[in-house]
Amino acid sequence: ELVLKVRIQNPNLRENDFIEIELDRQELTYKELLRVSCCELGVNPEHVQKIRKLPNTMLRKDKDVARLQDFQELELVLTVSDKNLFRVPALSERSGYNKKASELTY
Repeated sequence: ELVLKVRIQNPNLRENDFIEIELDRQELTYKELLRVSCCELGVNPEHVQKIRKLPNTMLRKDKDVARLQDFQELELVLTVSDKNLFRVPALSERSGYNKKASELTY
């Protein structure tokens, strides 16, 4: 299996964490990468404009996907016209974040 880190590209989200996905090394195709990524992130593949290998490389074909290595970071860039795909959570829905707690050392 090839393990990749994938997220939806959205500069408006305060937290935009990656998730890890696994691809069968025997099926390293652009179509399979798109299918698995969209399934895991809950996005319709028709809304994906492109897949970007961070920091600045667009994936276009199966050979590009075949060159990926474990834990590389990818972003799904969605079509601009689909602004309703993201819902900003209300203040009461956001999980608490304690900056001091994140700085504790053991």
